[in-house]
Amino acid sequence: MSIASVIVDVPTMQTDREYDYKIPAEWEGIIAVGMRVVVPFGPRKIQGFVVGTKEHSNVKRLKSIVEPMDLVPVLNQELLEMAEWLTEKTLCFKISALQVMLPAAMKAKYEKKIVLSNDKDSAFLSENINKIFQSKTEISWKEADKQRILPELQKEVTGGRLEIVYEVKAKAKSKTRRKITLAQPEDKIESLLGDLPANAKKQKEILHYLLKNARKQGVPTNEILNATGSSDSTIKTLVEKKLIIETREEVYRDPFQERDFPRTKPFSLTKEQEKSILPILDSIENKIHKTFLLYGVTGSGKTEVYLQSIQKVLEDGKEAIVLVPEIALTPQMVQRFKGRFGDEVAVLHSGLSVGEKYDEWRKIQRKEVKVVVGARSAIFAPFENLGIIIIDEEHETSYKQEENPRYHARDVAVYRGNRYHCPVVLGSATPSLESFARAKKDVYQLLTLQKRMNEGELPQVSVVDMREELRSGNRSMFSTELFNKLKDRLEKKQQTVLFLNRRGHSSFIMCRDCGFVQQCPQCDISLTYHRASNQMKCHYCGYETIVPTKCPECNSEHIRYFGTGTQKVEEELTKLLPEARVIRMDVDTTSRKGSHERLLNQFGEGKADILLGTQMIAKGLDFPNITLVGVLSADTMLHLPDFRSAEKTFQLLTQVSGRAGRHDLPGEVVIQTYTPEHYSIEHASLQDYDSFYKKEMMMRKIGSYPPFYYIALLTITHEDLLKVVSVSEKISNFLRSRLSKSSIILGPVASPIPRINNRYRYQCLIKYKREPMLTDTLQKILTHSQQQYASEGLTVSIDVNPYMMM
Repeated sequence: MSIASVIVDVPTMQTDREYDYKIPAEWEGIIAVGMRVVVPFGPRKIQGFVVGTKEHSNVKRLKSIVEPMDLVPVLNQELLEMAEWLTEKTLCFKISALQVMLPAAMKAKYEKKIVLSNDKDSAFLSENINKIFQSKTEISWKEADKQRILPELQKEVTGGRLEIVYEVKAKAKSKTRRKITLAQPEDKIESLLGDLPANAKKQKEILHYLLKNARKQGVPTNEILNATGSSDSTIKTLVEKKLIIETREEVYRDPFQERDFPRTKPFSLTKEQEKSILPILDSIENKIHKTFLLYGVTGSGKTEVYLQSIQKVLEDGKEAIVLVPEIALTPQMVQRFKGRFGDEVAVLHSGLSVGEKYDEWRKIQRKEVKVVVGARSAIFAPFENLGIIIIDEEHETSYKQEENPRYHARDVAVYRGNRYHCPVVLGSATPSLESFARAKKDVYQLLTLQKRMNEGELPQVSVVDMREELRSGNRSMFSTELFNKLKDRLEKKQQTVLFLNRRGHSSFIMCRDCGFVQQCPQCDISLTYHRASNQMKCHYCGYETIVPTKCPECNSEHIRYFGTGTQKVEEELTKLLPEARVIRMDVDTTSRKGSHERLLNQFGEGKADILLGTQMIAKGLDFPNITLVGVLSADTMLHLPDFRSAEKTFQLLTQVSGRAGRHDLPGEVVIQTYTPEHYSIEHASLQDYDSFYKKEMMMRKIGSYPPFYYIALLTITHEDLLKVVSVSEKISNFLRSRLSKSSIILGPVASPIPRINNRYRYQCLIKYKREPMLTDTLQKILTHSQQQYASEGLTVSIDVNPYMMM
């Protein structure tokens, strides 16, 4: 008897283990490791993943698997092993680690079909199956099961003559199109044409068209209807007369089908690029796993080094994964890869619909592409012959997932690189301190690009002290210097990027008489004012309310907007420079599909003078006509309760500055700030990463923070404050009793945002260097809290090496 070990889709501590199920006789030899199956679990039927098969089980009465959900495994052996590692490293449930590797379309309700492969002829199929597919190109899974032919079908799927298609309810369906073929040989159709009645003009036209344009795989129905001006009813009549057959074939949703990507040729490399690419090519050639940190100033041509390294990998018949931060996955980035490698590239990012992502993932699984360009989750692309993994802008915090499994894409990349003996390249103009420290200690190999591609100068940066502007009577959000430079660019017909680190109209609403600030009733955080909808919104729980006209506390009418949002800047610009054409890019203007690309294209075509935006314009943009970058409020991130705030400020300012003067025209940058003396702003204005690194490392050493220590953050949440406080106390006492004296345990204290969605939040922070007992201790805390408090609604979440301290 064959038995399958299954991880079931119930993410709780009690069910986080393998369950044994009997493999029914008809599925013997079909059910394989890595497949999803439907299994009975209690009263219901749920999805599970087969992680192993065996001959014996200790369980006396085994239930049987209901049915497989796949005919071929969706997770290969490497991904299954990686799920084990991920579970241990991030302290998540095994099912969460398995789910994160699949596209969203495969996590929903499903209906399955078996389809004839597009380019295969049904003549290759066995007689039994041919009967069923006689006049169809697909049959439903239920029908196949009823006719007891699934084992036979599996052989055909493995041989590539049939394939299984998931029709996912309410999420993603495979896209199909109708097509028509002649039902009888051409000479027979020609003789039958004379038998058609004289008034059947359209029927004759369709048959003539098919005879003239007969293609083995059929002619699209739309093409015929357009060419002959016929209607669907004519087609239906011809089908009934058995003169034609209409079928549906699966087509990929191509998010880029309207776009033509002109092919590009490799550029000749500069001396610096040559020097940097050699160790990478050497690592590819000798199949040695190394992690490289490619540290190059903005505009130094890191992308070209990536492209030529990938070229080498493809020539060796291997595959490549390229990760790009979500907000930098601009059309420009896609164009560079599609232009160089054409249809070899699949793109995965949040701008695609669920169906488009599903299709791109299937192209990877079917080995139809060799390169994946995508955001964080693309690191799990189901390749089996990796030759290189590249992480661009490696310092970006979006590479860390904030919900379970809380993995960092860089760790997964190094794990996979090790497995495939291939290089991992981390690229950045402002590497994270952790990566740079590793490069300094030779854990990573440092490769440096200090000059821009065209030997161009880095932009001139000036820092404006906004306190002085206020003293001299300028109450506008634009300093005199920035305003004069804006006017100058308008006259010269050059373009400007204005960067602001927040969206919305104003940060908050405050009463000038009593100081009242309107807070979210469910979260301890002020509401943000949105002018377009005239509403106050909470950016944490989504609570919305109308804007008050009077202060709810003291009834004063002196209630005013504070802070600056993108909408407000846009209004001010329109008042001060009515002739300027402004494009605003923030979460509100780019929420519709394709809007991101449309706005950038308009700017690239010169239809606007000023691009005003939030973080999404800080990266990846490369327009020749941008000669001025203005940073309106450099301090926004500096004062957050986060030990990385100086690092994030420095990185963002350097990245934004790098958008100016990338081509022939020289660039200028104006940074407006209320704290010009802060070292992160001083060093960013000089684009001096090395000095910033030295200063910040000193601060981190004093504070015992990464990279000198590792950290783990425990967050305890519940609706009752006293409950949270008492459980937090117990947890921190337990930690102190178990961990060594060299570890530092801070807390418990209220989180920087002490309440979200009516749940109080407390946290403990552990700083440690070597702590052999840590994983075991944290695992015990999770298990205990699940068993003791889960029924009361208390949650404990653990983030090892967190990037969000709030």
